[in-house]
Formats: sequence, structure tokens, C-alpha cells
Amino acid sequence: MQTDRFVTPAARDTVLVKVRFFATHRETVGADRVSFELPGGASVADLIETLVARFPDIQPVVGAARFAVNREYAAPTTILHDGDEVALIPPVAGGRS
Repeated sequence: MQTDRFVTPAARDTVLVKVRFFATHRETVGADRVSFELPGGASVADLIETLVARFPDIQPVVGAARFAVNREYAAPTTILHDGDEVALIPPVAGGRS
């Protein structure tokens, strides 16, 4: 799949983060990863807003997703730093009842 870069309006201090998509999210976005330039001090929640603004079709599923920053699960309040990799993890079902 292709890699695209989308830049939000520049702020004085910015961070560049890479976002990875899997499964349905990858199909919805049309890429397995994109990069975003965000204002310094941006959080995962700010990134979510940016994702929905750029990819409106992802809004219905983003609420059920989990996020990981640099391979560690992250809360929406997690502050992002330059070079961070953020994974959008779709819900996983399975197991036996």
C-alpha cells in the first residue's frame, strides 16, 4: 500500500508522527500508514480529531479503536513527540464462549 503525508496547519513548534492502520481501518483510509505534522504538545485525542477531519469515513469506527504509541497502549491524553509511531488498532473479537 502507499504511504501519504498530510500536513495540518503549521504551528510554531510541530511534531511529525507516523500513523499505522490495520484491517478495516487500512481499507477505509486507503493506505497502511500516513504521516501527520501536528502542533507541539498535541495528544492522541488531537490526532484523532485530525484523522477524522482528513478521513471522515473513519469516524464511525474510531471510537471502538485502541491506540498505541511506540508499541505501548496509550490513553487519549498521551502527548505525542516528534518521530512517534501511532498505531490505530481495530477491535479484536475471538475466543470461545
